Amino acid sequence: MGKPDADGPGLPDLPPEWGRVVVPDDASALAAEAEQLRRELRGTPRHSVPRAVARSPLALPLLVLLVAVLTTLAGLAAVTWPRSGRSAPEPSPGPYAPPAGSVGRPLPALDLVDAGQSPVPLRGLVPAMIILVDGCPCPDDVTTAAALAPAGVTIVTVADDRPVRVTSPPGGATVRPLADPAGGLRAFLHLPARAGATTALLVDRSGVLVGVVPEIRSAEDYRADLARLAA
Repeated sequence: MGKPDADGPGLPDLPPEWGRVVVPDDASALAAEAEQLRRELRGTPRHSVPRAVARSPLALPLLVLLVAVLTTLAGLAAVTWPRSGRSAPEPSPGPYAPPAGSVGRPLPALDLVDAGQSPVPLRGLVPAMIILVDGCPCPDDVTTAAALAPAGVTIVTVADDRPVRVTSPPGGATVRPLADPAGGLRAFLHLPARAGATTALLVDRSGVLVGVVPEIRSAEDYRADLARLAA
């Protein structure tokens, strides 16, 4: 049986608008009210229940900023990270190709200079094997050509600034050292000088270019043409 102890001892002060509070002797007397309260709670929409932890309005911008920073750091690491792979070796330069259209053309009327800076008409030295030594003095190439040259054929060496003197081999052709400061022969051939290499031009007695060796590697590169210059 309930006891009207709203104003009795042992209970805290309750709001007056609650009215008279009756505390039952048996808790099972409240079973019906408890069941009704559970039903009402089950039927309450979830969105009406306040969340314990509210979502921060800065969460999305912070997430976007974090992703941007991580992406930037990953890109920098990919660019600056040392590569352990072996770099591909550079291809070794191949031999020069003979300039197209040079063979069969007349030698240009160039005046080169000798050791005393006196002009020497190049056409006045034909038939001749002209060796361009502006990329390399290469005296062995010059003496070999002079030893193989038939009688009447002049071996002419052409440097860029000053003539390079080479001693003629015994019994060989005379070597005439000249210089081409203006680079007229290279311009005629459209063939640049190459370090460590010599270039040969073979000109018959009529002044026509019969052979070009862009880079002398051995005497076999010009032997046949050199032999025909005396004809």
